[in-house]
Amino acid sequence: MKKAIIIALALVAFQANAQERKKDFKKGERKERMEMMKDLTPEEFATLQTKRMTLELDLTEKQQEQMQAIHLEEAQLRKAQMEERQKLKDSDDAEKPSKDEMVKRMNDRLDHQIEVKQKVKNILNAEQFEKWEESKAKHKDKRGKRKMMKKEHNRD
Repeated sequence: MKKAIIIALALVAFQANAQERKKDFKKGERKERMEMMKDLTPEEFATLQTKRMTLELDLTEKQQEQMQAIHLEEAQLRKAQMEERQKLKDSDDAEKPSKDEMVKRMNDRLDHQIEVKQKVKNILNAEQFEKWEESKAKHKDKRGKRKMMKKEHNRD
C-alpha cells in the first residue's frame, strides 16, 4: 500500500513539473511570435487577419475583399502608431501626456473602434457578426487574464 501511495505522489509531482515547463516554453514562444509579427508589413498582416476571419466565419469573396480593405487600413494605422510611440520612447525629452491628452486619445480610439465595428456589421451577415463579436470577447478575456497573470508574476 505504501508503495502505491509513493508512486501516486511521484506521478502527481512529475505531472505538475511537466505542466510548469510547458507554460515557460509557451511564454518564450509567444515573445518570439510577437517579434516576428512586428516585422510584417501592413499588407501581410491584413492578409493573415482576413484569412483567419475567412476560416472562422466562412466569408464570401466579396466579404473577403471588403474585410481585407478594413484590415489593411487598421494595420497601417497600428504600424504608424507603433512607430510614433517608438520615436517618443527613444527621444530624451519624452514626457507623459497630460490628463486631457489621455482622455482625447482614449475618445479617439473608442470612436475609431465604433466606426470599424459599424463597417464590419455592414459587411457581415447577422450570424457571422455574432460569431465575430463572440471571438472578439474571447480574445479580450484571454488578454485580460494574461495581464492579470503578468501582474501577479511581477509581484512575486
